[in-house]
Amino acid sequence: MRDAVIEWNARRGTGADYSGDFSLPVVAETWDGFLNDINGFHVRKEHVFQALESARPGPVAEGNVGGGTGMICHDFKGGIGTSSRVVETKSGRCTVGALVQANYGDRHLLRVDGVPVGREIGSEVVPIPGEERRNPAEGWNNPRLLVGSIIIIIATDAPLISSQCKRLAQRATVGLSRVGGVGHNGSGDIFLAFATGNHIPERSKELIDLKMMPNHHLNPMFDAVAEATEEAILNALCTAEMMTGFKAHTVYALPLDMLAAVMKKYGRQI
Repeated sequence: MRDAVIEWNARRGTGADYSGDFSLPVVAETWDGFLNDINGFHVRKEHVFQALESARPGPVAEGNVGGGTGMICHDFKGGIGTSSRVVETKSGRCTVGALVQANYGDRHLLRVDGVPVGREIGSEVVPIPGEERRNPAEGWNNPRLLVGSIIIIIATDAPLISSQCKRLAQRATVGLSRVGGVGHNGSGDIFLAFATGNHIPERSKELIDLKMMPNHHLNPMFDAVAEATEEAILNALCTAEMMTGFKAHTVYALPLDMLAAVMKKYGRQI
């Protein structure tokens, strides 16, 4: 897939003005082999090109879309989720956004606003993927090994330098833990952050001035990263739909009526 992205950039003429330039895009993944025929090589170069060409500004589709199609989150159907916050800092107003591809977590750890939703909606109510077909020959005798990854991308229009972006990415773990993510052994947890507050020319013969927020102004942004990450994961869970995929494996969606009832039981309204 990375090669396809590089080829797409080359065909568009990206970097054509400078001899020797090349692109090395970041392409991340989370394992979807329970629902997807992962070794079938069904996603081809033309699909990558189509996805890149169709990218547009505006709201991002959530749930069973794109790379989120085969995701499982806290033993419910997972997928893509987004959220953002407008932040007031001593350096001015900025926006912090989060995009997640949620494919991690055990049912009993799921929490929503501190409410133990996963324990309230147990496997006796909504089956856990793989439990109904514990066949050692298929390799699904331990359903807890089915999932364990999440990609979290944090974006902001604030003027930050790379070390500050790294600090933002680290705070994504706070939002993940609020929902019930622990980072178990085997988890492929990937957190990346970028900032667009500085505009750097490709080539310059002069020194380039960069702006950066003072570190002691970052706390509201850390809060925003945690909140947006938490909400993005919940959005992925609430928009994903039940899916039956490879070898008739089925993953059930988080039932929103039950979620509302559990939250009401604990004095929360959603």
